[in-house]
Amino acid sequence: MMNGKEYLDSLNDGRVVYLNGEKIEDVTSHPAYQNSARSIKRMYDALHDPQTAPALTTKTEDGHLTHKFYKAPKSAKELLESRDAVAEWSRLSYGYMGRTPDYKASFTAHLGPFAEYYKGFESNAKRWYEKSVKELPFCNHTLVNPQIDRSKPLHENKDAFVRAVAERDDGIIVSGAKMVGTAAALTHYNFVSNYGATDLGDGDTSHALIFFVPMNAPGLKMISRQSYELSAAKNGTPFDYPLSSRFDENDAVIVLDNVFIPWEDVLTYKNVEVTNNFFVQTGFFNRFTLHGCTRFAVKLDFMAGLLLKATEMSGTNQFRGVQANIGEVLAWRNTFWALSTAMCSEVTMGPNGVVMPGTNAGASYRVLAPMVWLKVKSIFEQVVAGGLIQLPSSAHDFQNPEIRQYLDVYYKGSGVSAEERVKLMKLVWDAIGSEFGGRHELYEVNYAGNTENIRLETLKIMDATGQSAKFKAFVEQAMGDYDLNGWTNSNWVNVGKEELVR
Repeated sequence: MMNGKEYLDSLNDGRVVYLNGEKIEDVTSHPAYQNSARSIKRMYDALHDPQTAPALTTKTEDGHLTHKFYKAPKSAKELLESRDAVAEWSRLSYGYMGRTPDYKASFTAHLGPFAEYYKGFESNAKRWYEKSVKELPFCNHTLVNPQIDRSKPLHENKDAFVRAVAERDDGIIVSGAKMVGTAAALTHYNFVSNYGATDLGDGDTSHALIFFVPMNAPGLKMISRQSYELSAAKNGTPFDYPLSSRFDENDAVIVLDNVFIPWEDVLTYKNVEVTNNFFVQTGFFNRFTLHGCTRFAVKLDFMAGLLLKATEMSGTNQFRGVQANIGEVLAWRNTFWALSTAMCSEVTMGPNGVVMPGTNAGASYRVLAPMVWLKVKSIFEQVVAGGLIQLPSSAHDFQNPEIRQYLDVYYKGSGVSAEERVKLMKLVWDAIGSEFGGRHELYEVNYAGNTENIRLETLKIMDATGQSAKFKAFVEQAMGDYDLNGWTNSNWVNVGKEELVR
């Protein structure tokens, strides 16, 4: 179980990362990535801190210490404790880092119990479970194909998709691109699969793959989007961009240019059924929704605190309408913590004694979270309003004596200095209004799938588990109590016409 220094050292491995036309030699010292890397370092260090280790760690089956969410839980109590460990790590970024190292443990923790699912590669699944639970590697994942021309069938774009282009005795050669590798430049491995793999035509199943690839594999290249951390450093200070400056999970397109994947890192090969169904049939759906809902609940804790403080500083916290809006945010905060807890109490059993989070609450989280984030943001815009614009350009304005005297008078808040008020409002703006904040809106809206799929899959879950039929039967029961002639049982009294004219 690595510590923070070992984590940072592990990133200097020859990986190929591009940003602004430049090949980045060292992500741990480059201003586009260095503070985000140190935010992850802080998480690994917390595993060894006597103050936080008890909440985060437990013993593996072999007696090694591990993060609780990396280990396959065998009881609802263990599952709830692993949920609490997710929350503990998430608080270190105030809920603003969504793909922390424990996120992919949503998948790897079930590789051991569900090893038999990966037909022909069972030993690889077991080995990756053991590796993950012992070493706690930071894995990102890429499941989505590049958005080239979605009006065309898959086989017409297949040259852009990740696929096996050659097979060797010791592994396969893969080429193509995947989006979007969140925090990819700061991770150890990329997990690659396809979401909805189908035959590419003429029996071509070359892209029906699941595998892991190290980020420094020859031929693997990461093309980063713009760095909000770098923009924050250029345009201001941490006072101006307290979130952008340290929690930017830089997303990247992953290009695989004839990359060799040894057989031991492959979980399925040219198997459409396994590739298409691992999401649901191995419990990844159950666990990633638990992780996501818990992180979102932590984020709402933070947003509730921001709104409470912002309205206090503006002197509006006693207004009835403002209080009603605060109450709504607090209610949503309570809702997502309740959903997270429900997933850990209404559990289902998997193979080999593994306990999985319940699906109903997880499916509900997927549908509700995008709507709620937009609603919470809207409340901030309505309640804090122009206070988010009445801000000096940067912290440097406070260091200029020519204008500091004006700032102290015209930018102060209710019972607080101008510096205190501006510091908070800059934090609110970075949370919802900066480029970093805009990316988080897009992230929360699309985190768990597109807006139609998350609803359709909720319906499919209810159909598959018999709950839809149960609800319809409930209605039929009510309709069975009466017919054209009145009540059909003796619980109620049919009133005759003669009784109505008495």
